[in-house]
Amino acid sequence: METKETLMKKMSDCVFEMEDEEVVDVVKEYIACGYDPQEGMLGGLVDGMKRASELYEEGEYFVPELIVCSDAMYAGLDVLRPYLENTDDQAKKKAVIGVVEGDTHDIGKNLVKIMMETAGFEMYDLGRDVPLDQFIEKAKEVDADLICMSTLMTTTMGGMQTVIEKLKDQGIRDKFKVMVGGSPISKKFADDIGAEGYSVNAVEAVKVAKELTGIA
Repeated sequence: METKETLMKKMSDCVFEMEDEEVVDVVKEYIACGYDPQEGMLGGLVDGMKRASELYEEGEYFVPELIVCSDAMYAGLDVLRPYLENTDDQAKKKAVIGVVEGDTHDIGKNLVKIMMETAGFEMYDLGRDVPLDQFIEKAKEVDADLICMSTLMTTTMGGMQTVIEKLKDQGIRDKFKVMVGGSPISKKFADDIGAEGYSVNAVEAVKVAKELTGIA
């Protein structure tokens, strides 16, 4: 029987190398060995996606590669899902997510969305270059718990503060928690604009989102 670490490394490699068929067999073997499914998800499948995203940032992987990597991750998740902690018996927390107006960089946002979906959140993806009012309209429409905004450009960071100010103007600031992220964003910036949450990466985003919505 292979060790847990060996199988998690294989899972990670399958996702990283876009092996969406092989990953299913590895995950099945991992489960058959009785190893922890949550560890397998994070240390195997998600780790592979993180590695792929790092290559994307370095310009070695491009969007088509990332899509196939995520297909492999989802293939593995389909096998793991029945063994993960069941969140169906509690109302799913809802989150609206998007890249703020003026920015079309969405790989980070996409990773956060995947991670939060995996963690049991009901995600409403507005995409990229999202008009600021749309964050608020969608959050009201679906009765969201969380508004997640991302940007990779310093020139569009101010849009995040504008959304928060608009929530205040409409008298609904207390209805939604706001989480922000992206490479130019810092904890200080999040604090300064009044956002409740900030994360440096997709894994951390899940922890912060759970804390903000009371499911940590």
